[in-house]
Amino acid sequence: MTRRLIILLCMVTLATAAAMAQERDRRHITPVDPETNKVLTPPKGISEEEITRFREGDTTSLAELARRDSLKKVYTKYPRLTSLWIGASFSDAILMLFKQSYGSFGLSATLNMWNRIQPAVEMGVGFANSTPDDLNFTYKGKLSPYFKLGVNYNFLFKNVPDYQLFLGARVGYSTFGYDITDVQYSNSYWQEYQTFDIRGERSHALWGELLAGLKVKIAGAWSLGWAVRYHRMFSYKKTEHSRPWFVPGFGARNSNFAFGMSVFYTLPLAPRPSN
Repeated sequence: MTRRLIILLCMVTLATAAAMAQERDRRHITPVDPETNKVLTPPKGISEEEITRFREGDTTSLAELARRDSLKKVYTKYPRLTSLWIGASFSDAILMLFKQSYGSFGLSATLNMWNRIQPAVEMGVGFANSTPDDLNFTYKGKLSPYFKLGVNYNFLFKNVPDYQLFLGARVGYSTFGYDITDVQYSNSYWQEYQTFDIRGERSHALWGELLAGLKVKIAGAWSLGWAVRYHRMFSYKKTEHSRPWFVPGFGARNSNFAFGMSVFYTLPLAPRPSN
């Protein structure tokens, strides 16, 4: 058994030595023209390191270097500050043409970093003048501001920034005022019917959002974007007499989903790298 093991180890050692010798010989084959037997001239546009290896005949390491360079060019590496998008939402404006009685309108700024990570800030105003079908009052939300802060992650970071497919998160806040009018109260036992108003209410709200979106170039520096948002209220202020029905930037307080459309203008912050 011991003799067999020794013979096997000797065979493995000899095979390894032969492979290393073959590799050493292959690494130092100077590239020549088979017809003239002259050393070939290195191609134009390659680095000094590649030229040195070419002249030394180190063809194996030169091939490995070319392989590493090809892997680097699988996708374009974008600079840290790639571009800035200025956006304006307009989906509620369209819905109000079809009788929606509330809306939020805002601007956004999104910083595209490495064409992958995208911090974003949104701000705007919202208002309402609605009589919900299933409720007995008219809600009048005064024109009030809202703010959102968050980030997107672009899954198409290997492609050009003209097309984006992203997931994102936002934290939103609004402080606002509202009136509740034409509140109808009835007492069927006494056959009494009353109408009254609650005016001058003040509130504030904090919420979070998860969104999935798509952005595509339409012409020049202009793009269109669509986003579906799932939002959840973290907290809001109740008053002694009421609670808010509409929150600027959020929508109806009891809703969890929203769809938005925006138009964007792109400001490049660095030259687009070439492949």
